[in-house]
Amino acid sequence: MTVAVYPTPEDLARATAAWLRERAVAGGPQFAVCLAGGSTPRRVYELLASTERARFPWERVHWFFGDERFVPHDHPDSNFRMAREAMFDAASVPAANQHPIPTAGQPAQAAQRYENELHEFYGAATLDPRRPLFDVVLLGLGEDGHTASLFPGTTALQERERWVVDVRNPKAEPRISLTYPALESSREIAFLVTGAHKRDILARVWGGEDLPAARLQGRAAPDWFIDRAAEPNANMR
Repeated sequence: MTVAVYPTPEDLARATAAWLRERAVAGGPQFAVCLAGGSTPRRVYELLASTERARFPWERVHWFFGDERFVPHDHPDSNFRMAREAMFDAASVPAANQHPIPTAGQPAQAAQRYENELHEFYGAATLDPRRPLFDVVLLGLGEDGHTASLFPGTTALQERERWVVDVRNPKAEPRISLTYPALESSREIAFLVTGAHKRDILARVWGGEDLPAARLQGRAAPDWFIDRAAEPNANMR
């Protein structure tokens, strides 16, 4: 496990934006990123579209999403709306390179449509361990240990065949989420975690507790970008 600790969320966001730009520049002719929602990723996207804009290879990077609330794309809670406002519009990202999760019709049907889009992009309906779906997956960490929309106690945690599923959250609106097989099919996975309110759950994940974020088994151990406020005791690493 690789852990980078930054003094502030702003320092973390700037380092993450530079890290992602470096990988995109060094990547192949088509580079795929799976985005996370939330305030910390939003600042990363804003920096990509501003301080990193001139050096970023926008024309060959494709942007996908790890999860989405089942709301219209212009809704204030939409992850796609957030990414569009923070980065896509500001950087004039080609529409063909933007891959929002569908949120029309029924959730199960929308999940299948997104899975079909991923199949088409990947060129197959079965994941090859030697050829990842994504180059980079960005993830957050919820205070209950969830990541993407893989919540504790939901059937999505057991899904190993589907790439995308609808998630029924009894406390909120339905969601669409990529599953472990899709999220794990990435060259690199990075968790972005900020704030003292995340310190306890981060310690539990690092301690090996059976939480959704701790179940993720990628090609390599994930990178953790955290700020000083979120850092558990150093011996938890």
